[in-house]
Amino acid sequence: MDSVQTITGTAVPLDRSDVDTDQIIPSDWLKQVERTGFDKGLFSEWRDDPEFVLNQEQYSGASVLVAGPNFGTGSSREHAVWAIQQYGFAAVISPRFGDIFRNNATKNGLVPVLVSAEVGRQLLDAITKDPSLEIKIDIELRTLEVTALDLLVDFPLEDSIQHRFLNGLDDISLTLLHEPEITAYEASRPAWMPTTR
Repeated sequence: MDSVQTITGTAVPLDRSDVDTDQIIPSDWLKQVERTGFDKGLFSEWRDDPEFVLNQEQYSGASVLVAGPNFGTGSSREHAVWAIQQYGFAAVISPRFGDIFRNNATKNGLVPVLVSAEVGRQLLDAITKDPSLEIKIDIELRTLEVTALDLLVDFPLEDSIQHRFLNGLDDISLTLLHEPEITAYEASRPAWMPTTR
């Protein structure tokens, strides 16, 4: 997982509420063996519509997805997070996230930015009006800033999750921080006990 300090870029306004993980990445895409190529499946059933927001050229190259409330509900598939990241998004902003989706996001390096319903609505409207609007998300300060709107708000982020993002630590990296203690423990175990070697 790469370290995330700040995210600065334009955004895509996904003005839909209650978007579940099956809509983010339909189940047909879960048959893949490798963990690549999920960007093609992101919102694939909606992308058949030429008017769908991801098909609009003015939003190409955006690094932030701004969604309506209740984003990422439904199943526990990590593929939803992978698809969003592989498409090029580094953060998702919403007034509410599904708990499992939010947990999967933080473990994979996708920043979930929780905002009030009022701020969420303001962002959706402003981005629709001006696709070049720049958003800055600061992980260390835990702030969301849109200078053109004179908007600066805090967002909640647990200390442990902030530490993960700032240092680029996934679950394996966190475990390996304790490698000396693990090695010492393994060395002290009786030889007759099972090992992973």
